[in-house]
Amino acid sequence: MKALVFNPTIPRFLATKALGQVNRRAVWGPWAPLQLREVPDPPLPGADWVRIGVRLGGICGSDLHTIHLDTSPALSALTSFPFVLGHENVGTVLEAGSDVHGLYVGQRVTVEPTLPCAARGVPPCENCSAGRYNLCLRTSDGHLSPGLMVGACRDTGGSWGETFVSHRSQVLPVPDDVPDEQALLAEPMACALHPLLGAPPADGSSVLVIGGGVIGQCAIAAVRAVGSSARVVALVKHPFQGEMARQLGATDVVQLSRGDGYYDAVADLVGGVLRRPMIGRRVLVGGADLTIECVGSSRSLDDALRLTKPGGQVMLLGLAAVAAVDWTPVWWKELRVTGSYIYGVEHWGGRTAKTMELVLDWMASGTLALGRLVTHRFPLSSYRAALLTAMGKAQSRAFKVAFQMRPI
Repeated sequence: MKALVFNPTIPRFLATKALGQVNRRAVWGPWAPLQLREVPDPPLPGADWVRIGVRLGGICGSDLHTIHLDTSPALSALTSFPFVLGHENVGTVLEAGSDVHGLYVGQRVTVEPTLPCAARGVPPCENCSAGRYNLCLRTSDGHLSPGLMVGACRDTGGSWGETFVSHRSQVLPVPDDVPDEQALLAEPMACALHPLLGAPPADGSSVLVIGGGVIGQCAIAAVRAVGSSARVVALVKHPFQGEMARQLGATDVVQLSRGDGYYDAVADLVGGVLRRPMIGRRVLVGGADLTIECVGSSRSLDDALRLTKPGGQVMLLGLAAVAAVDWTPVWWKELRVTGSYIYGVEHWGGRTAKTMELVLDWMASGTLALGRLVTHRFPLSSYRAALLTAMGKAQSRAFKVAFQMRPI
């Protein structure tokens, strides 16, 4: 099969890092860790595994951070190389092991990409036993190579290839009335929804969402999906992102600008008084009750801390790369800074279900309509154009860019 393989050997890593300072297209150059190759289909690791034929494979912000080599080196300890990138997916069952029940060849599905104890064939750790498999303690154990998820493990493949394999516990049937574009968004939507299900924003509170990409848009939709009528202020980079934010439930939109000029608009909307230090950007005395940070850059993290009110919460949803941030507001304002990785088992509305199951049900009922976020599709052979589109949102007006492997 054809697949985009990521193999950051030391020579490739150093060459791409150096060349990337001059030309961002170096991340897919001849010396880059990312290469389009013909590779064998990954074998089923066991009788309780399924082979998936990819229909759509999404390009996530974390994937772009990976190929740009700006993720934390700490994650390499939980990864096995080389691997096929891509964890966002919708596909078709091509093969099912003899111990797989309730799934059939030809069925349309999406896969939870995480690889906890159940997938690794080991007894459940304390977190997996409690349904918190997003915090699995054995991501390097069992019969699989290390890897937090499909798309970061050399044994499973990923959705940037024509096929990949998945444990039966990860496979979720897609309802007939949920189109592929919607199903592709089930995983990122679950990431945004998971931290809000336990503590929905209070009615009348203020929520600042930093970032107008897919995760930011899903965070806005998640606030509304949990029934909150909080004031949602979207802080976005581009006007088209603001338009989408309003469609998905944002009350107000503020556009980023040079310096800290946008702080005035945020302060007017969430309340507070701006004070200017001797040097650097201003600090808001007051601010949002909850700030959901969906970018992960130095600037966005700094904004999140400065624009949240004393005693408020900063929730990190973006893949925060290694960044230089002034953490002074954390102790000065006694902020609660929390991170959220993916999803798990939820208790909502008298029901116990996986986060992605809730999302798919809400998509089927019409509560969530996110298919419009899939704006571009490319064949795998045009991966350079796909990545350039995903990296150049100002020009392409892209939200979710996806590889389309099969006709839809």
